[in-house]
Amino acid sequence: MKFVVSGNLLLSHLQTVGRVIASKNSIPILDCFLFELQETQLTITAADSETRMMTTVEVKDVEKAGTFAIPSKNLIDALKELPEQPVTFEINEETLELFIYYENGKYNFIAQRGDEYPQSKPLNEEAASLVLSAPDLLTGISRTLFAGGDDELRPVMNGVYFDITPEHLTFVASDGHKLVRFKNLGVKNSEPSAFILPKKPANLLKTILPREEGNVTIGFDANNAYITMAHFVVVCRLIEGRYPNYNGVIPQQNPYKVNVDRLNFLNALKRVTVFSNSANSLIKLNISANSIFISAQDIDFSISAEETVACVYDGDVMSIGFKGTYLIEILSNISSEEVILQLADPARAGLVLPAENEADEDLLMLLMPMMLSE
Repeated sequence: MKFVVSGNLLLSHLQTVGRVIASKNSIPILDCFLFELQETQLTITAADSETRMMTTVEVKDVEKAGTFAIPSKNLIDALKELPEQPVTFEINEETLELFIYYENGKYNFIAQRGDEYPQSKPLNEEAASLVLSAPDLLTGISRTLFAGGDDELRPVMNGVYFDITPEHLTFVASDGHKLVRFKNLGVKNSEPSAFILPKKPANLLKTILPREEGNVTIGFDANNAYITMAHFVVVCRLIEGRYPNYNGVIPQQNPYKVNVDRLNFLNALKRVTVFSNSANSLIKLNISANSIFISAQDIDFSISAEETVACVYDGDVMSIGFKGTYLIEILSNISSEEVILQLADPARAGLVLPAENEADEDLLMLLMPMMLSE
């Protein structure tokens, strides 16, 4: 088996799909890339026990199709040191000895048999599908992923929930303290369905999608999803279980509304939160007529900070506590110039909304308050 390929092009694809490979694999061959050669198409696969990614690279001067697996770290480290040039792969199918020839030398590896590499499970006959543009999928994941949990006791919270209806597509993520609900009103599906995408494939998509064009097709059943893009395919095991009723925890009556410049508020929070207690990052917001007084202190180290930010508000004076790092995360993931805080009382969840949504978008972020000592 033999083929010639651009070294930089191959390295770029290997580095992208190589993000899937876990640092410790229970199956040794998963430390390898799977190469499958058919005519002038080289398909490269990388996988762990639950996620896999595939891409294709155009090659030339092909002699005989076939499959083999090659250690990922060795191959990437070798190609990284080469300037751009064509490289020739030549493998002895009997001994599995692999030579990579370049302009002034060669590398030598021992490959493994490709048929020993685990295969992905096909979708069942009841599988559903969703088609949306790459930018729409990227926006939905980017706006919500940060709010997902990491609790092994509640695995359904550890990903992004896709709620698909005939009216819109809703992305949801929550860790029990904060929640993000992002509706894309332009993506619809005749058949209602839903699935929970784990964090690892969501992060992989967040990396790949900025460079992708056109539509993305997501085929999924109760256990697995196949996400097909122009240049990559991601196959992953979905999180099984019933996602909580996220609409039920969103308060409908928050009478106090505060309009504030997002960047001014965000930067003030970043400055003040530095002086909060490192164990809980508690910051206190004292909201009065047209101003928010932000304060934090760490009694253990006798440090404190306070700052006032202008806002638009004409309701009753209110003091409410939040985890500063969570509020900073929320404000960092909103793009509008102004945000609206909707509050009811110091013990009930607060909502953070963009003052203006983008076209066909509806973004809502919820944050649970923290108890104030006084």
